[in-house]
Formats: sequence, C-alpha cells, structure tokens
Amino acid sequence: MIVVGYTPDVYGRAALEHAITESRVRDTAVTVLNATKGDALADPRFADSTDVGNLEEILGASGISFVVEQDVSVDPVDALLDAMDRDDAELLVIGIRHRSPVGKLLMGSTAQRLLLACPKPVLAVKPALVQ
Repeated sequence: MIVVGYTPDVYGRAALEHAITESRVRDTAVTVLNATKGDALADPRFADSTDVGNLEEILGASGISFVVEQDVSVDPVDALLDAMDRDDAELLVIGIRHRSPVGKLLMGSTAQRLLLACPKPVLAVKPALVQ
C-alpha cells in the first residue's frame, strides 16, 4: 500500500498524482490520508466534502484500489507515521513547498519531520510549476 499525505491544494494534488503512478508501477492500493489537529473548520489543509468528492472521482477514474481517510484531532505527522507502521505500507508520498529559513523556524516543517521519522521510504514531490 502507498500512503499519501493529502491536502486540498497544488501540493496535495502533486502527491496524489505521483502516488497513483507509483500504485500502478507497484501494483498496490493507495490510502489517502487527510488529517488536522481538530481545527478542521479553520484549517485550509483539511478537505471538505466537495474536496473529498473530487478526490474520490480522480481516484475512481484512475482504476486503482483506494481508501480515503480523514482524521480529526490528531497531529497530521503522527497520523501519517501511524499509517506507515502498517505491515502493508511500503511508501509514503508527500507534497513539499519551498519555505524560508525563518518560516521553518516559526512554523516547523511537517515534511522534515516525516522524512526523518518515517521508517519506510518517503517520496517528497513538488508541483510542476508553483508561482
């Protein structure tokens, strides 16, 4: 299984596209995980029902086996690491964005935490063109 850390933005879509490609190459299912610390109504990274519907439409059209999970009241890093602890999890795919050194200091780096803590391979991708 491939686990995708999904956010409803260009970074999440880039991760999803790469996960679908990897799923086809590896002939395995995809688990899409979207999580928030409990502030879902204020967190733009938490997918609403329209976003989830679009996500399921894209995955359904891809022809791969998939599951979409949403966790509330959990640190997204912990949720992704827990998913990667499953025996059948073989790859974590995440979208990354450029951040300034000050931005990393003030807000932390989810991608860095995942890259350092995940016991299995992590594929960090960026959108083809970000303005």
